[in-house]
Amino acid sequence: MKEYQDRKLTVAPSPHIGSPVGTRAFMLDVLIALVPALAMGIFFFGPRALALTAVSVLGCEVFEGLYRLALKKPGSGGDLSAAVTGVLLAFACPVSMPYWIILIGDFFAIVVVKQLFGGLGKNFLNPALAGRVFLSLCYLPEMTLWIRPGTKFWLGLAQTGADGVSTATPMADLHNGVLPWMGTSGVRLHDMFYGNIGGCIGEVSALALLFGGAYLVLRGVIHLRIPAAYLGTVAVLAYATAPLTAASQWVLVQLLGGGLMLGALFMATDYVTTPCTPWGEVLFGIGCGILTVFLRVFGGVEGVSYAILLMNVCAPLLEKFTRPRRYGAPKGRRKKEEKGGGEK
Repeated sequence: MKEYQDRKLTVAPSPHIGSPVGTRAFMLDVLIALVPALAMGIFFFGPRALALTAVSVLGCEVFEGLYRLALKKPGSGGDLSAAVTGVLLAFACPVSMPYWIILIGDFFAIVVVKQLFGGLGKNFLNPALAGRVFLSLCYLPEMTLWIRPGTKFWLGLAQTGADGVSTATPMADLHNGVLPWMGTSGVRLHDMFYGNIGGCIGEVSALALLFGGAYLVLRGVIHLRIPAAYLGTVAVLAYATAPLTAASQWVLVQLLGGGLMLGALFMATDYVTTPCTPWGEVLFGIGCGILTVFLRVFGGVEGVSYAILLMNVCAPLLEKFTRPRRYGAPKGRRKKEEKGGGEK
C-alpha cells in the first residue's frame, strides 16, 4: 500500500490513450516528404537552394529557442515544428533571396505569428505562409526575382540586378491571358511538371511535390479531403474561365503553376490552422480553391498564399457549423447547447 501512496497521480485531458506517434514523428514525416522538392530545387538552382533552406531552418530554431528562453517557458522539446516552418518558408522564396531577408521572415513567422499567440497549436495562421506574405509586402523586388533554371548559384549572394539570369514565369503569362508556350516564358507543360521553370525553390517541381504528398497520405499524416477539394475546385473554375480553344491546357497550367501544389499538399493541410471535421476540411479546400482562382483572375496576383491565410481565419467557423451532432442527442440540441441552453 505504501508503494502506491508514494506515487504521484497526474491527470491529463482525455482521451487517456498512449501512442508512440507524437508531434515530432509527424513533423519528421513532413520533412522527409519535402526532400524530393528540395532535391529538385538544388538540381535546377544550385547549392544556394540548400544553403538558403538551411539558413531558414536554423533561424526558425534559434528564434523559437531564444523567445522561449527569454520568457522562461519550457522548450519545444525538439518537436521539429520550427524546422518545418523554416523549410516551407524557404521553399516559398526565390533562390536569389538574401540571407538576411529570409531571417526577417523567420522572425515574423516564429515569434509574431506562432509564439506570441501561445506557441504550437495556438496560432491561427500558417506561420510559413504568413512569413511569405510579410516578405512580399516588405521586399517585393527580392520576392519577385525569378531565376532561370540551370543558373547555378553558389553560397554567396545572388546578383539581383543581372538581366542575364532573371526570367518570366508561366503565371505571368496566364495573367496576360496567354498560355506559357505562347508568351514570354516559353515554358511547356512537361517543364512545369518536372520543375524546369523559373520560380520559388520548392514550388517549381509538381512531380516532386506529388511524391511528397503521396508519402504523407500513405503514412496517414494528411487526408486527401483538403488537397482533393482544393485542386478539384481550382480545376473546375479554371475550366470555366479558360479560353474556349485551350480549356484543358489552361486547367493543367493553372494546376501545375505557381505555389498551388505546395500550398494544397503541405500548407492547407496544417493541423493547427484547418478544421478538424471531415466536412469542414472539404469546405476549407473548396474555399481555398475559389479564392485562389478569384485572386488569379481578378487580382492579377498568385493567390495561393492569400487564399489559404483567409481560410485559416474561417477555420473555427467551419469547424463549428460542421461539428457532428452528439450520438443520441435530439435534432436541434446542438444549437441549444451552443447558445447556453439545454437540459439542466
